[in-house]
Amino acid sequence: MFLGHFAIGFAAKRYAPRASLGTLFLAAQFIDLLWPLLVLAGIERVRIAPGITVVTPLDFEHYPWSHSLLMVLVWGVLFAAVYFLIRRDRRASLVLGLAVVSHWVLDWLTHRPDLPLAPGAERVGLGLWNSFAGTVIVELGLFALGVYLYARATRARDRIGSWALWSLVAFLAAIYAGNLFGAPPPDVMAIAWVGQAQWLLVAWGYWIDRHRVAA
Repeated sequence: MFLGHFAIGFAAKRYAPRASLGTLFLAAQFIDLLWPLLVLAGIERVRIAPGITVVTPLDFEHYPWSHSLLMVLVWGVLFAAVYFLIRRDRRASLVLGLAVVSHWVLDWLTHRPDLPLAPGAERVGLGLWNSFAGTVIVELGLFALGVYLYARATRARDRIGSWALWSLVAFLAAIYAGNLFGAPPPDVMAIAWVGQAQWLLVAWGYWIDRHRVAA
């Protein structure tokens, strides 16, 4: 899942209007921002196995600290607690914590049974990635809904607020198309370093929100 996670970030603005879109992206993508760091550190493992699913060639061999349900719940609570300590906004803190946990739920829908319930525990996954059409329909549907809810919940303060938003939407769609139709990654380290580039998308979210206000 890729677009679906950003869809959650966009949609959450409706329910946490005082939280920046960048922070909402950070929450929705938190465990995918943590995961590349753990791969680079050798704590978690992935390998490239073309054909393992129809949609992605990645075999997630070991990632209990970033992607097990138990740890995602822990990360969600910690994220919400830190935000509350900084902003004192209970509603936004709850929404952000749920956004962190939503990542596991969407991954459970798409992944084959490789998501651990806890470190060392049973692995689960419904395997939507084994259906190309099903994956595209679900992801694009979620993404369209998330962008729609964000656009309804905010309005552009200036021209930047409009074109920065729609250029991000187009950029995310282009990345998604590249992931679907492009060649497999050359190696695992390339995956991990490219994963770090998602921080730029979080920064883009902060930039957009500085030029938009609640509708």
